Amino acid sequence: MTSLLKTLENEQATVALGQQIAQWMVPPLTLYLTGDLGAGKTTFSRGIIQSLGHKGAVKSPTYTLVEPYEFDDMDVFHFDLYRLSDPEELEFMGIRDYFTNNSICLVEWPNNGHGLLPEADIHLHLRYKESQRQVELNALTPAGQAIIDKLK
Repeated sequence: MTSLLKTLENEQATVALGQQIAQWMVPPLTLYLTGDLGAGKTTFSRGIIQSLGHKGAVKSPTYTLVEPYEFDDMDVFHFDLYRLSDPEELEFMGIRDYFTNNSICLVEWPNNGHGLLPEADIHLHLRYKESQRQVELNALTPAGQAIIDKLK
C-alpha cells in the first residue's frame, strides 16, 4: 500500500481535503486520525461530515467519545478517544456496534483504543510545518488505496 504527503496552507485547505476525500468514501470505511492537539483532526472531520450533508456544527466528541451522524445511505461516527483512560471503556459503550457495513468511522487518537478497534483503511497523520500543516495519508487496505489513488 502507498502513502501520500500533502501540505495544507490553512484551515480551509484542511476542510477542503476532507471534502475531497468524502466524495469517494463508501461504507464500510475506517479512518484513523493522529497528530498533536490542534493539528486539524476535527477540522478535517468537519470537512468530511459537512460534505456528506450534515448542516450543523461539527464539534469534537472529546467528552462524549463519539458523535453520530445519520444520513440516508450511511452512518458516520466521529470518535475522539483523547480522554479515554482505559481501552476497556470502549467495551462498555459497545464499540463493535459502531463498525458496521453501513458505517464510516473517523477515529481521533486511535492509539488510546488499541486492541479494541478494527484496523483502519486509511491512517491520516497531521503535523505542524511552520505556519502550515502537513498531512500524511497511508492506505492500509484496498478500499483506502482506492481513495489515495484518486487524490494523486
